[in-house]
Amino acid sequence: MKKYFGLLILLIGFQACQSQQSKGDGSNDGTGKLNRISVFNIADARQFYTWTADRIPMVSAHRGGPYPGFPENAIETFENVLIYTPAIIELDVAMTRDSVLVLMHDDELDRTTNGTGKVNEVSYEYIQSLFLEDMDGQLTDFKVPTLEEALLWSKGKALLTVDIKRSVPFEKVVETVRTTEAVSYAALISYTFPAAKKLHSLAPELMLSITIRNEEEIQRFEETGIPWDRVIAFTGLAERNWEFNEQLHQKGAFTILGVLGNLDRSAIARGDEIYVSFIQNGADILATDRPIEAAAAIRGLVPNQSSKSIYFKNAN
Repeated sequence: MKKYFGLLILLIGFQACQSQQSKGDGSNDGTGKLNRISVFNIADARQFYTWTADRIPMVSAHRGGPYPGFPENAIETFENVLIYTPAIIELDVAMTRDSVLVLMHDDELDRTTNGTGKVNEVSYEYIQSLFLEDMDGQLTDFKVPTLEEALLWSKGKALLTVDIKRSVPFEKVVETVRTTEAVSYAALISYTFPAAKKLHSLAPELMLSITIRNEEEIQRFEETGIPWDRVIAFTGLAERNWEFNEQLHQKGAFTILGVLGNLDRSAIARGDEIYVSFIQNGADILATDRPIEAAAAIRGLVPNQSSKSIYFKNAN
Protein backbone atom coordinates (compact mmCIF):
# COMPACT_ATOMS: atom_id res chain seq x y z
CA MET A 1 0.00 0.00 0.00
CA LYS A 2 1.34 3.41 -0.95
CA LYS A 3 1.77 6.08 1.69
CA TYR A 4 0.90 9.64 0.78
CA PHE A 5 1.73 12.68 2.85
CA GLY A 6 3.45 16.07 2.79
CA LEU A 7 2.98 17.98 -0.43
CA LEU A 8 -0.55 18.78 -1.50
CA ILE A 9 -1.14 19.48 -5.16
CA LEU A 10 -4.64 20.85 -5.51
CA LEU A 11 -6.01 20.76 -9.04
CA ILE A 12 -9.23 22.72 -9.15
CA GLY A 13 -11.50 22.86 -12.14
CA PHE A 14 -9.08 21.12 -14.50
CA GLN A 15 -10.46 22.41 -17.79
CA ALA A 16 -9.88 21.05 -21.26
CA CYS A 17 -6.97 22.78 -22.97
CA GLN A 18 -7.76 24.96 -25.92
CA SER A 19 -5.58 25.70 -28.90
CA GLN A 20 -3.48 28.83 -29.00
CA GLN A 21 -5.78 30.21 -31.67
CA SER A 22 -8.96 29.73 -29.63
CA LYS A 23 -7.38 30.47 -26.26
CA GLY A 24 -7.78 34.21 -26.54
CA ASP A 25 -11.33 34.13 -25.23
CA GLY A 26 -10.20 32.69 -21.89
CA SER A 27 -9.85 36.13 -20.39
CA ASN A 28 -8.80 36.60 -16.78
CA ASP A 29 -12.03 38.10 -15.54
CA GLY A 30 -11.80 36.29 -12.21
CA THR A 31 -14.57 33.81 -13.03
CA GLY A 32 -12.35 30.91 -14.14
CA LYS A 33 -11.11 28.55 -11.47
CA LEU A 34 -7.34 28.18 -11.29
CA ASN A 35 -5.35 24.96 -11.23
CA ARG A 36 -3.18 25.42 -8.16
CA ILE A 37 -0.05 23.89 -6.69
CA SER A 38 0.11 24.54 -2.96
CA VAL A 39 3.42 23.95 -1.17
CA PHE A 40 3.29 24.63 2.53
CA ASN A 41 6.96 24.59 3.56
CA ILE A 42 10.46 24.00 2.22
CA ALA A 43 10.37 20.34 3.26
CA ASP A 44 7.35 19.88 1.00
CA ALA A 45 9.20 21.58 -1.86
CA ARG A 46 12.18 19.25 -1.46
CA GLN A 47 9.85 16.29 -1.34
CA PHE A 48 8.08 17.43 -4.49
CA TYR A 49 11.35 17.82 -6.39
CA THR A 50 12.69 14.47 -5.19
CA TRP A 51 12.15 12.05 -8.05
CA THR A 52 9.97 8.98 -7.61
CA ALA A 53 8.73 6.58 -10.26
CA ASP A 54 5.16 7.83 -9.90
CA ARG A 55 6.09 11.47 -10.28
CA ILE A 56 3.51 13.66 -12.01
CA PRO A 57 4.91 15.21 -15.22
CA MET A 58 4.39 18.94 -15.48
CA VAL A 59 4.99 22.00 -17.61
CA SER A 60 7.01 25.09 -16.80
CA ALA A 61 5.70 28.22 -18.50
CA HIS A 62 8.72 30.02 -20.00
CA ARG A 63 8.53 33.76 -19.23
CA GLY A 64 5.15 33.02 -17.67
CA GLY A 65 3.56 31.52 -20.78
CA PRO A 66 2.77 34.45 -23.10
CA TYR A 67 -0.04 34.09 -25.65
CA PRO A 68 -1.83 36.64 -27.84
CA GLY A 69 -3.24 39.26 -25.51
CA PHE A 70 -1.08 38.06 -22.62
CA PRO A 71 2.48 39.49 -22.52
CA GLU A 72 5.47 37.73 -21.02
CA ASN A 73 6.32 38.24 -17.33
CA ALA A 74 2.87 39.53 -16.41
CA ILE A 75 0.80 38.29 -13.50
CA GLU A 76 -2.28 38.23 -15.73
CA THR A 77 -0.40 35.89 -18.05
CA PHE A 78 0.52 33.55 -15.20
CA GLU A 79 -3.13 33.43 -14.20
CA ASN A 80 -4.22 32.73 -17.76
CA VAL A 81 -1.99 29.65 -17.91
CA LEU A 82 -3.32 28.40 -14.57
CA ILE A 83 -6.86 28.49 -15.93
CA TYR A 84 -5.85 25.62 -18.21
CA THR A 85 -3.23 23.69 -16.26
CA PRO A 86 -1.25 23.63 -13.04
CA ALA A 87 2.23 24.89 -13.87
CA ILE A 88 5.61 25.98 -12.71
CA ILE A 89 6.03 29.62 -13.69
CA GLU A 90 9.45 30.75 -14.94
CA LEU A 91 9.96 34.49 -14.63
CA ASP A 92 12.78 36.99 -15.20
CA VAL A 93 14.01 39.58 -12.71
CA ALA A 94 15.74 42.85 -13.59
CA MET A 95 16.51 45.91 -11.45
CA THR A 96 15.71 49.56 -12.03
CA ARG A 97 18.09 52.47 -11.54
CA ASP A 98 16.62 53.00 -8.07
CA SER A 99 17.07 49.31 -7.11
CA VAL A 100 13.50 48.05 -7.51
CA LEU A 101 13.25 44.44 -8.70
CA VAL A 102 10.82 44.12 -11.61
CA LEU A 103 9.86 41.33 -13.99
CA MET A 104 11.60 41.90 -17.33
CA HIS A 105 13.58 39.62 -19.62
CA ASP A 106 15.35 42.13 -21.85
CA ASP A 107 17.88 44.75 -20.80
CA GLU A 108 15.78 47.27 -22.74
CA LEU A 109 12.12 48.14 -22.46
CA ASP A 110 11.36 48.61 -26.15
CA ARG A 111 10.26 45.09 -27.16
CA THR A 112 7.84 44.31 -24.32
CA THR A 113 6.50 47.73 -23.27
CA ASN A 114 5.48 51.06 -24.77
CA GLY A 115 8.55 52.62 -23.16
CA THR A 116 12.17 53.04 -24.19
CA GLY A 117 15.55 52.81 -22.52
CA LYS A 118 17.36 50.26 -20.40
CA VAL A 119 15.73 48.90 -17.28
CA ASN A 120 18.75 49.64 -15.10
CA GLU A 121 18.91 53.23 -16.38
CA VAL A 122 15.31 54.24 -15.65
CA SER A 123 13.39 54.72 -12.43
CA TYR A 124 10.65 52.49 -11.12
CA GLU A 125 8.34 55.50 -11.33
CA TYR A 126 8.91 55.58 -15.09
CA ILE A 127 8.30 51.83 -15.44
CA GLN A 128 5.07 52.21 -13.47
CA SER A 129 3.81 54.57 -16.19
CA LEU A 130 4.23 51.93 -18.91
CA PHE A 131 2.04 49.17 -20.31
CA LEU A 132 3.13 45.75 -21.49
CA GLU A 133 2.91 44.61 -25.12
CA ASP A 134 2.19 41.03 -26.12
CA MET A 135 4.42 38.98 -28.42
CA ASP A 136 2.68 40.43 -31.49
CA GLY A 137 3.46 43.96 -30.35
CA GLN A 138 -0.13 44.68 -29.31
CA LEU A 139 -0.49 47.01 -26.32
CA THR A 140 -2.32 45.57 -23.31
CA ASP A 141 -3.73 47.07 -20.12
CA PHE A 142 -1.19 45.14 -18.02
CA LYS A 143 1.59 46.73 -16.00
CA VAL A 144 5.15 45.60 -15.27
CA PRO A 145 4.99 43.75 -11.93
CA THR A 146 7.60 43.86 -9.23
CA LEU A 147 9.20 40.63 -8.02
CA GLU A 148 7.53 41.18 -4.66
CA GLU A 149 4.09 41.38 -6.30
CA ALA A 150 4.72 38.20 -8.28
CA LEU A 151 5.93 36.28 -5.23
CA LEU A 152 2.94 37.33 -3.16
CA TRP A 153 0.51 36.48 -5.95
CA SER A 154 2.02 33.03 -6.50
CA LYS A 155 1.57 31.80 -2.95
CA GLY A 156 -0.77 28.81 -3.00
CA LYS A 157 -1.08 28.99 -6.78
CA ALA A 158 2.16 28.02 -8.51
CA LEU A 159 5.76 27.03 -8.03
CA LEU A 160 8.25 29.52 -9.48
CA THR A 161 11.68 29.41 -11.03
CA VAL A 162 13.36 32.81 -10.86
CA ASP A 163 15.81 33.79 -13.61
CA ILE A 164 18.09 36.50 -12.22
CA LYS A 165 19.44 38.89 -14.84
CA ARG A 166 23.15 39.68 -14.92
CA SER A 167 22.98 43.13 -13.29
CA VAL A 168 20.84 42.01 -10.36
CA PRO A 169 22.54 41.25 -7.01
CA PHE A 170 21.74 37.74 -5.79
CA GLU A 171 21.50 39.10 -2.25
CA LYS A 172 18.60 41.37 -3.14
CA VAL A 173 16.62 38.56 -4.74
CA VAL A 174 17.22 36.25 -1.79
CA GLU A 175 16.13 39.00 0.61
CA THR A 176 12.88 39.51 -1.33
CA VAL A 177 12.14 35.79 -1.42
CA ARG A 178 12.64 35.58 2.33
CA THR A 179 10.68 38.71 3.27
CA THR A 180 7.69 37.58 1.18
CA GLU A 181 7.91 34.12 2.78
CA ALA A 182 8.24 32.55 -0.68
CA VAL A 183 11.12 30.23 0.25
CA SER A 184 8.97 27.10 -0.16
CA TYR A 185 7.79 27.81 -3.71
CA ALA A 186 10.43 30.02 -5.38
CA ALA A 187 13.49 28.24 -6.79
CA LEU A 188 16.40 30.29 -8.14
CA ILE A 189 17.93 29.60 -11.55
CA SER A 190 21.67 29.25 -11.98
CA TYR A 191 23.46 28.66 -15.30
CA THR A 192 26.96 28.14 -13.88
CA PHE A 193 28.36 26.17 -10.97
CA PRO A 194 30.12 29.18 -9.39
CA ALA A 195 26.81 31.06 -9.43
CA ALA A 196 25.06 28.04 -7.93
CA LYS A 197 27.65 27.86 -5.13
CA LYS A 198 27.16 31.54 -4.34
CA LEU A 199 23.37 31.22 -4.27
CA HIS A 200 23.60 28.17 -2.04
CA SER A 201 25.97 29.94 0.34
CA LEU A 202 23.56 32.88 0.55
CA ALA A 203 20.45 30.76 0.99
CA PRO A 204 21.15 27.07 1.65
CA GLU A 205 17.45 26.45 2.28
CA LEU A 206 16.39 27.40 -1.26
CA MET A 207 15.86 25.06 -4.20
CA LEU A 208 18.09 25.80 -7.19
CA SER A 209 17.51 25.07 -10.86
CA ILE A 210 20.99 24.22 -12.15
CA THR A 211 22.08 23.36 -15.69
CA ILE A 212 23.33 19.75 -15.81
CA ARG A 213 23.54 18.44 -19.38
CA ASN A 214 26.03 15.55 -19.32
CA GLU A 215 27.99 13.22 -17.06
CA GLU A 216 30.86 15.68 -16.69
CA GLU A 217 28.45 18.28 -15.38
CA ILE A 218 27.00 15.77 -12.93
CA GLN A 219 30.51 15.36 -11.50
CA ARG A 220 31.15 19.11 -11.50
CA PHE A 221 27.89 19.68 -9.69
CA GLU A 222 28.80 17.14 -7.04
CA GLU A 223 32.10 18.95 -6.51
CA THR A 224 30.16 22.08 -5.49
CA GLY A 225 29.00 20.37 -2.30
CA ILE A 226 25.38 21.37 -2.90
CA PRO A 227 23.09 18.54 -1.75
CA TRP A 228 21.07 16.77 -4.43
CA ASP A 229 17.87 17.53 -2.52
CA ARG A 230 18.40 21.24 -3.28
CA VAL A 231 18.67 20.84 -7.06
CA ILE A 232 16.32 20.68 -10.02
CA ALA A 233 18.38 19.57 -13.02
CA PHE A 234 17.87 21.67 -16.14
CA THR A 235 19.13 19.38 -18.89
CA GLY A 236 19.33 22.00 -21.64
CA LEU A 237 17.50 22.65 -24.90
CA ALA A 238 18.22 19.32 -26.60
CA GLU A 239 16.57 16.04 -25.62
CA ARG A 240 18.75 13.81 -23.44
CA ASN A 241 18.63 10.04 -23.66
CA TRP A 242 16.83 7.89 -21.14
CA GLU A 243 20.08 6.62 -19.62
CA PHE A 244 21.27 10.13 -18.75
CA ASN A 245 17.91 11.13 -17.28
CA GLU A 246 17.94 7.92 -15.26
CA GLN A 247 21.32 8.87 -13.77
CA LEU A 248 19.76 12.08 -12.48
CA HIS A 249 16.71 10.21 -11.23
CA GLN A 250 18.95 7.86 -9.28
CA LYS A 251 20.34 10.95 -7.55
CA GLY A 252 16.76 11.85 -6.66
CA ALA A 253 16.64 14.87 -8.98
CA PHE A 254 13.80 16.04 -11.18
CA THR A 255 14.79 16.89 -14.75
CA ILE A 256 13.63 19.97 -16.64
CA LEU A 257 13.93 19.72 -20.42
CA GLY A 258 13.88 23.04 -22.26
CA VAL A 259 11.58 22.38 -25.21
CA LEU A 260 11.26 26.10 -25.94
CA GLY A 261 12.63 26.91 -29.36
CA ASN A 262 13.42 23.99 -31.68
CA LEU A 263 11.53 21.30 -29.79
CA ASP A 264 8.39 23.44 -29.48
CA ARG A 265 8.63 24.12 -33.22
CA SER A 266 8.96 20.40 -33.83
CA ALA A 267 5.73 19.88 -31.89
CA ILE A 268 3.97 22.45 -34.06
CA ALA A 269 5.23 20.75 -37.22
CA ARG A 270 4.89 17.09 -36.18
CA GLY A 271 2.10 17.16 -33.63
CA ASP A 272 1.89 17.74 -29.89
CA GLU A 273 2.28 14.01 -29.19
CA ILE A 274 6.03 14.68 -29.32
CA TYR A 275 5.72 16.15 -25.81
CA VAL A 276 4.65 12.71 -24.55
CA SER A 277 7.80 11.15 -25.98
CA PHE A 278 9.97 13.63 -24.05
CA ILE A 279 8.27 12.58 -20.81
CA GLN A 280 8.56 8.90 -21.65
CA ASN A 281 12.28 9.42 -22.27
CA GLY A 282 12.80 10.72 -18.74
CA ALA A 283 11.98 14.43 -18.72
CA ASP A 284 9.87 15.34 -15.68
CA ILE A 285 9.13 18.99 -16.43
CA LEU A 286 8.86 20.55 -19.88
CA ALA A 287 9.97 24.20 -19.96
CA THR A 288 7.95 25.47 -22.90
CA ASP A 289 6.62 28.50 -24.74
CA ARG A 290 3.43 26.43 -25.30
CA PRO A 291 2.44 25.37 -21.77
CA ILE A 292 -1.26 24.99 -22.53
CA GLU A 293 -0.68 22.73 -25.52
CA ALA A 294 2.13 20.75 -23.88
CA ALA A 295 0.04 20.18 -20.76
CA ALA A 296 -2.87 18.93 -22.87
CA ALA A 297 -0.59 16.44 -24.60
CA ILE A 298 0.88 14.95 -21.41
CA ARG A 299 -2.31 15.03 -19.37
CA GLY A 300 -3.15 11.45 -20.28
CA LEU A 301 -0.01 10.31 -18.46
CA VAL A 302 -1.45 11.44 -15.11
CA PRO A 303 -3.61 8.73 -13.50
CA ASN A 304 -7.07 9.31 -12.05
CA GLN A 305 -7.38 12.85 -13.31
CA SER A 306 -10.81 14.38 -12.92
CA SER A 307 -12.45 17.77 -12.92
CA LYS A 308 -11.62 18.12 -9.23
CA SER A 309 -8.68 16.13 -7.95
CA ILE A 310 -6.24 16.10 -5.05
CA TYR A 311 -2.80 14.58 -5.50
CA PHE A 312 -0.21 13.84 -2.86
CA LYS A 313 3.42 13.25 -3.65
CA ASN A 314 4.26 9.60 -3.04
CA ALA A 315 6.79 9.38 -0.22
CA ASN A 316 8.09 5.91 -1.13
